[in-house]
Amino acid sequence: MSGALGAAAQDFTTLKGHGGPIMGVAHDDARGQVATASFDNSVGLWRGREPRWLEGHGAAVNTVIFLAPGRLASGGDDFAVILWDIDSGAATRRDGHKGKVAALAQSPDGALLASASWDGSIGLWPLTGEAAPRFLKGHDAGVNAVAFGARGNRLYSASADGTIRIWNTDDGSNRILANHGFGVNRFILGPDDGWLAYGAVDGVTRVIDPESGAQIADFSLDRRPILSMAHHAPTAQLAVGDGHGFIMMIDSAQWRIARDFRAMRRGPVWALAFADDGASILAGGLDDVVYSWPVAMLSEFDPAGGEQRSFLRDPATMPNGERQFMRKCSVCHALTPPPSRKAGPTLYDVFGRKAGALPGYPYSDTLAGADITWSDDTIDALFDIGPDHFIPGSKMPMQRITDPSDRDDLVAFLRKATAPDSSSPQQEN
Repeated sequence: MSGALGAAAQDFTTLKGHGGPIMGVAHDDARGQVATASFDNSVGLWRGREPRWLEGHGAAVNTVIFLAPGRLASGGDDFAVILWDIDSGAATRRDGHKGKVAALAQSPDGALLASASWDGSIGLWPLTGEAAPRFLKGHDAGVNAVAFGARGNRLYSASADGTIRIWNTDDGSNRILANHGFGVNRFILGPDDGWLAYGAVDGVTRVIDPESGAQIADFSLDRRPILSMAHHAPTAQLAVGDGHGFIMMIDSAQWRIARDFRAMRRGPVWALAFADDGASILAGGLDDVVYSWPVAMLSEFDPAGGEQRSFLRDPATMPNGERQFMRKCSVCHALTPPPSRKAGPTLYDVFGRKAGALPGYPYSDTLAGADITWSDDTIDALFDIGPDHFIPGSKMPMQRITDPSDRDDLVAFLRKATAPDSSSPQQEN
């Protein structure tokens, strides 16, 4: 894919290097580069097969977009929006949300960045000058998607409350365009605001008039939820990714399904972007790899991913302790010596290590100051009552293992798999 992947558009290609699932992807045709957002807390910038890592988020990165030449923006589970200078890697952090940032959009004049947050608000961040951000409030649940209309003061948003709203960014007023009932995860606003396509939790993929809300077309299939969408206006291609690992390609000129492709061996498809003037589609999901398929040859490829990813192996083939690790720990933690690109610190040689003490890992102040040494008893307690009670205020996600025998098996597995002389097969970074 020109400069980004160094391969012809008719080839199946991959970008490998992240340490966790891919949550967002963007392509800059002008410069031939790809930006990726990952559960490993990082933004990857690809101008070839070797990435540059932009580190600044304190939790999973959910979305990334290119702005003006030389700039991009990202949003994450740490409630932050970060503006990046691509050449220097310098980061300007913008705080103000009280929930994860799920999506970003830039105004047509380039003056504003809008952020959709699970705190139920939309942030409006000036991209020039020193003006403070403004926050639009009106949704009854988290905001999942946002896009500016062709007119600079018009903004669209979609929410878990089931509504799609139109906002006036000048005075903050809004009206409900559509009330779907189930949460709306993603939408695409067509060229010149000619149509709006949205995807929802219940699997509905629908196209409506962006002024009246009247239905134009319906492409709902028996697959849910809809998780990602991308549009390439010059070729009138609309891509829709779902929880079953499929990418549905819609011809937005004739409103028909052009292709329906099983992209991922095991879903979901969380991220989509077109590249190479619409000749290729990039996708990311549970795997830690970005895949790119030539659109014209989609039917010739088998589903990607999962072949050697331990966290995608059949749980029935694993001993119980390993199975508990794969379910509860493997997405965030490696078992190999540092460094690791996963979101959490490696568990290599963890027994006897003080909590928050692995050099080079950006621990939360809570964990770094905790008077805890990892042992059979402390690991058991961590999963018995859950991280939010065992170490209140840490970045560890809430999860418990309620069965004592399952915790015993997990501890026994970790004892062996994290030992410095271990030859465990779960050695993925």
